[in-house]
Amino acid sequence: MDTHLHHEKHFQASDLVRDVVIGMADGLTVPFALAAGISGAAVAVSTIITAGFAEIAAGAIAMGLGGYLAARSEADHYSAELKREEIEILDKPDAEAAEIAEVFEAYGLRQEHYAGVIAGLRERPAAWRDFMMRFELGLERPDPTRAQRSAITIGASYVVGGTIPLAPYVLLHSISLALPWSAGLTLVALGIFGYVKARFTGARPLVSALQTMAIGGTAAAAAFALARVIS
Repeated sequence: MDTHLHHEKHFQASDLVRDVVIGMADGLTVPFALAAGISGAAVAVSTIITAGFAEIAAGAIAMGLGGYLAARSEADHYSAELKREEIEILDKPDAEAAEIAEVFEAYGLRQEHYAGVIAGLRERPAAWRDFMMRFELGLERPDPTRAQRSAITIGASYVVGGTIPLAPYVLLHSISLALPWSAGLTLVALGIFGYVKARFTGARPLVSALQTMAIGGTAAAAAFALARVIS
């Protein structure tokens, strides 16, 4: 008899990875497009730096706040549904039991298969409630610290991503030199980011890298061309 346990590996993108992806993706793309666009308007390099860092600050706050509110909304929704399920289990136990039956029947099971489970859940209201939350509504209990961590992670990732396209302007003090360096560094960073993101999410790394570079490059080229036309 084989005593070795079989372990299956399934990737599940964590909340941390999702938040980093959200922050880095916008952090690399938006300040890059802004700096490239202003560069096309023939302004002083100090103006690009000031506008770029102002955008990073505003973007990081806005993105972080958005992540916070999204996580809070998720927690509030879970709490409201939890209370509703508790009330329904007390007020309409037979109807809730019928809903459990529907869950199992969706998998092709018959009453003789799941009758004992329903009887056991009737004796354990808390477990019954949690079962309904997960298998009827598809909701997982949210982490109580999720909102704060999401805001900080998204905001910090935005700042990190945004400093890459602006670094050449700060170091070189010349638009003609900084613009190609900014474009090159940002495209490389986008490619690396897309590749690493794919490794975490299970997508094809090379395709993800090229797609991420194409999106960022297109945004910056459009902003640069528009600024040229307007100026």
